[in-house]
Amino acid sequence: MSVDPDLAEMMSAVFAAHRERHAPTEGLDELWSQLGELGLVRLTGAETSGGSGASWAEAAELLRAAAWHAVSVPVAEHDLLACWLLEAAGLEVGDARRTAALLDESGAAWAVPWAATAERIVVIWPDRAAFRVADVDVTSVRLTAGRNGAGEPRDAVVVDTGALTGTPVPASVVAQWRRRAALVRAIQVCAVLDRILTLTVTHARERIQFGRPLAKFQAVQHLVADIAADAALARAATDAALAEAMRTDWASSRAGQLDFLVAVARSCAGHATSVVVRNAHQVHGAIGTTREHRLHEFTARALAWRSEYGSVQSWDDALTEHATTAGADGLWALITATDSRT
Repeated sequence: MSVDPDLAEMMSAVFAAHRERHAPTEGLDELWSQLGELGLVRLTGAETSGGSGASWAEAAELLRAAAWHAVSVPVAEHDLLACWLLEAAGLEVGDARRTAALLDESGAAWAVPWAATAERIVVIWPDRAAFRVADVDVTSVRLTAGRNGAGEPRDAVVVDTGALTGTPVPASVVAQWRRRAALVRAIQVCAVLDRILTLTVTHARERIQFGRPLAKFQAVQHLVADIAADAALARAATDAALAEAMRTDWASSRAGQLDFLVAVARSCAGHATSVVVRNAHQVHGAIGTTREHRLHEFTARALAWRSEYGSVQSWDDALTEHATTAGADGLWALITATDSRT
């Protein structure tokens, strides 16, 4: 899943420059315009519909770059979720900034990312055994503004689905949308965990306590080692899920394999967040809790993102379900992605 180093450097430079001028959740319109000029707003969209035709490898790098610099921007919600859903439903995409919302039977959805800042919302709602999709103007829905723990817009949305015709889509499309949304957050969480590790290592080396750097104390070394181990485990699990998704175009032929790997990635990322955030704040001490230090920008994101598109408990439950369904004979094959008959 290698990405052109020049492209990766350009992405990082864009977000770094933005953070020099703006706070994490400010300057969205300016940044969105710049990303659009660079072809990054619809990075994975089909070229025939105005996209850049890139893969999830490039999209993941874009998400990592934004998260690394603590820049809040709805590129995942727009490109990987909303616009992809329109393309999957055979609907026109256009240039409007979008997010997506999975509605319940009453037409409501809670904590929808970036709904209040979007121009249009791609809504999905159940229709008997399948679903329907519609692209609606944000002014036609009822919004209640909200924020997650990182200060990003997470809004309640209520839609009168009875007034919409919608385009029918099979349940498999919505299942893939759920996988994509879940993996997006895993990628973002892993990026901020890596940034927290970097900040913590730097602080431990530079902070002098009792005449020597914090990094010389064995207790601090253990804390940092645990951060590194858990961040690496989460990243490895997420990379494995992403690799399988890209290899199979999000439709693994092995029954349940991709769903299992996504659940592993989300569970690992969720539990790693607990260790990384706790240990990082212990190593930083009081300075890590101040607004002046940047640590909180990343720990707040990790804690907020790990519970979006499924809580840690829900992903743990999903893993339990996969394991019990596979049974003693199929569990090893599920874990190793091999055929138990060979």
